[in-house]
Amino acid sequence: MSDDFSALVEAFKKVGVSRAYGPPLQIAGEELIPVALVSFGFGGGSDGGNAAGGGGGGFVLPVGVYGRNASGRVTFQPNTIVVLAMLLPLVGAVGVSIRGIIRTRRA
Repeated sequence: MSDDFSALVEAFKKVGVSRAYGPPLQIAGEELIPVALVSFGFGGGSDGGNAAGGGGGGFVLPVGVYGRNASGRVTFQPNTIVVLAMLLPLVGAVGVSIRGIIRTRRA
């Protein structure tokens, strides 16, 4: 199992960058390069006998595209819906932290 698992991990190491930056696309005469947040996770183990197992998963979030603006400069154009969705946990954690600080100071 460890050989299979090692081969799987090595295969996904090579996949990451090619999935994060897609091939350039030509749309309306403009060259765009898609950018995504890519994450994979794997785990495995055994009970010492024949009871071995493993699993994994991953996700890809389309973050935005790199493209050239009218003046020819390369700019990043974010996918605002995905970026806002990725910021929600951070905003929630900051809110909970601030609430805890305020409660501590009042006590």
